[in-house]
Amino acid sequence: MIERTFTLEQAHTLLPVLESLLRRAMDSKRRIEQIESYFQGINRRVFLLGGSRLNIHSLVQCRTESDNAVQQVKDAMAEIESTGAQVKDLDTGLLDFPCDVDGEIILLCWKLGEPKITHWHGLQEGFARRKPIDDRIARGKPKKST
Repeated sequence: MIERTFTLEQAHTLLPVLESLLRRAMDSKRRIEQIESYFQGINRRVFLLGGSRLNIHSLVQCRTESDNAVQQVKDAMAEIESTGAQVKDLDTGLLDFPCDVDGEIILLCWKLGEPKITHWHGLQEGFARRKPIDDRIARGKPKKST
């Protein structure tokens, strides 16, 4: 269910804040993946050796760091989603902004690294089917609430 729609201008205004939140979530996700890979390596080593001495203090610190990173991802995602923007792919940094154009809801599409929003796609389409912003979308006005 779409609770909020954006004009192109409104979405552009939010981009700097959302980009910062998105980068934080992406960095935290990468750190979680690094820590999980480290733990998997330890598990393999213990299994292959039939046991091993472990530095429990170090492992607890890593688990705590992972837990903190998980919370950072959750917090950043919640903050992004509270604006009405939609995180479509955290690995590539893909955001969509619902937009009402002549009574039809479309998604303004932005990918991390792009200087501004230049494409859109339909609700049932994805990144691969995005189209350039046209004049009809660029001149969109916010709907007045009743």
